[in-house]
Formats: sequence, C-alpha cells, structure tokens
Amino acid sequence: MLHFKRLDHIQICIPIGKEQEARNFYAGIIGLTEIPKPKELLVNGGLWFEIADIQLHIGSENETNTSKRHPAFEVENLNDAKSYLIANGVMIKEDIQIEGCKRFSFIDPFGNRIELLEKV
Repeated sequence: MLHFKRLDHIQICIPIGKEQEARNFYAGIIGLTEIPKPKELLVNGGLWFEIADIQLHIGSENETNTSKRHPAFEVENLNDAKSYLIANGVMIKEDIQIEGCKRFSFIDPFGNRIELLEKV
C-alpha cells in the first residue's frame, strides 16, 4: 500500500526554445517564483517554479499534447483571480461547477490547461 504525504510537483510541457515566453507568463502574469533546476537537468531545458508548497515543472519537448491532463490549484477569491487573468488577455473557460467548489480553467500560451478553484 502506498501512503502519500502531499503533492510534490506537477509537470507540464512547452515547445523547445519557449522558456522566455513561459517565464513571462508564469512569473510575469501568474506571479510564480522561479526556482533553480538541479544542474543535472539543465541540459533538458525547461523551467521550475514554486507555487504554494509544491513545484510546477515546465519541461520542453518537440510537441505538446493537449488532453484533459492538468494541474488544479486552490486559490483565494476566485473572482479576483478570474478578473486579473482576463485583464491580462487570458481566455477563461467556464467549467462545469461541482458541489462545494467554484472553478474555471484557462489554457496557457503552450496549450496546457490550468484549473483554478475555490472551496465554498
């Protein structure tokens, strides 16, 4: 049996060579803090960010795969988050609401779906 302690990181992907664009979006617009990648992994490209008590790893690869895979982040004041993203030109997708939480998602510049939610 596995005993999970917490979510450590989430990995999504961007096209090779798009690190600066990812940095502009994730640090500049979203406001995440970039953290250094281990020196052993620098050759692979990509970026790492800290978000709350987990990490967001952004790898680079030849093609991105759009699917239902996504990270979901709990936020405070979902309406303010939505207004902020819209003001920064981010297209919002209204997701099906589920009992006990409000939520929506957006697609980053590289085709990755990101969900934001607020428990109610």
